[in-house]
Amino acid sequence: MDNNSAAYWQATLGLLAKILVVWFLVSFGAGILFKDALDNISLGGYPLGFWFAQQGSMYVFIGCIFYYAKKMGDIDRKFDVHEE
Repeated sequence: MDNNSAAYWQATLGLLAKILVVWFLVSFGAGILFKDALDNISLGGYPLGFWFAQQGSMYVFIGCIFYYAKKMGDIDRKFDVHEE
């Protein structure tokens, strides 16, 4: 594997690691671990921990998908492996 390929995969895996950390913190952290602390805050009349566990995490996951697509496009263009 040449140097450019290794750098490309390092950038790709770094992006995936960041997104997985956000996924873990939102799904497991906000929905389970920190639920009791977040329930002291209200959002739309519902406790914030409950909101994250039920629907807030879905919004964050959708945001992660769009962020991933944008950043992968940037990485692909940076390493000249884009499809355009």
